Amino acid sequence: MFEYTLLHQDASSNARRGRFATPHGTVELPAFMPVGTLGTVKGVPVELLERTGSQVILGNTYHLSLRPGEETVHALGGLHRFSGWKGPILSDSGGFQIFSLAKMSKITEEGALFQSHIDGRRFSLTPERAVTIQERLGSDIAMVLDHVVALPNERNILEDAMERSIRWAKRCRDFQQPVRREVQALFAIVQGGLAPELRRRCAEELASLNFPGYAIGGLSVGETPGEMYEALDFTLPHLPREKPRYLMGVGRPEDLLNGIRRGVDLFDCVMPTRNGRNAMGFTDSGPVRLRNAKYERDPGPLEEDCPCPACRRSRGYLRHLFQAGEMLGPILLTIHNITYYQRLMARCREAIEQDRFVPFYEERMRAYQE
Repeated sequence: MFEYTLLHQDASSNARRGRFATPHGTVELPAFMPVGTLGTVKGVPVELLERTGSQVILGNTYHLSLRPGEETVHALGGLHRFSGWKGPILSDSGGFQIFSLAKMSKITEEGALFQSHIDGRRFSLTPERAVTIQERLGSDIAMVLDHVVALPNERNILEDAMERSIRWAKRCRDFQQPVRREVQALFAIVQGGLAPELRRRCAEELASLNFPGYAIGGLSVGETPGEMYEALDFTLPHLPREKPRYLMGVGRPEDLLNGIRRGVDLFDCVMPTRNGRNAMGFTDSGPVRLRNAKYERDPGPLEEDCPCPACRRSRGYLRHLFQAGEMLGPILLTIHNITYYQRLMARCREAIEQDRFVPFYEERMRAYQE
């Protein structure tokens, strides 16, 4: 049911054109996943989401287990039937919440104990529990539970979190029933902060366990973009070439291009949706902040050649929607931003196939920096 195919590698970089087959469809790589934390990409019906070119979306184990609960989702047919999304779904394990809700959580070797951000009740998340929840959600790709810490950080803290992440990954793998592996691929997550030897050790140990795919976690949590790229440089060579590679929680268009150039296949980030809800649109010329007064009477579209519904209106109209507090503004900008990311990924795939990814990368980076 799950098969990664490396179709082509760019002649002048490590950029890869691949394909990953899942029970709910094949994902053309490299690809970007919109984040649908609670079973929905905020404000966007799945029918419109499909038109953006999105292939796979992300849901979150921690949040969905609190509301509405994984048993409710399971009773209503799993995340696909529950949400109406017919394509592949990846579920995050909840490991990022160990970092983002640090003040409300306690970490032990057994797992994480949270205080719910909704009603304050206690919520325990162990590696085994993370696997069970994701099985009930019915995602195509499930993530192991990992221990995420902030960057920069002390060496002993990074090493402790990395080693715990390896032990938790083994527990997740051992707990997953063989019959489930036919319908749900379990991806491992490499930790180790910005330390090359920790990243290498983690990647090699996880690679020896033969997971269907591998993620690079613990980045975009306080380090600079340059430091993140260096971490990719010394991590990716130690991951299996014949498995998909997923950079978690990243990011800006520039970050996606830099990740692809180094050999990353899959990305997710809240940036296009969150920024869209806050009146910022992504374009080939860089971000457009529609609350700026200079757009009040701007008759042009957000992006000249974009087919999304937002670009059938003027920048002046889109700005008016935000100034007036109309809900249509965030909806249209969210759709536009996701469409922009998906069009960027499509152009990356084409450039890799034609062995011209490096010129494409350089062209785009110049435009973003002007």
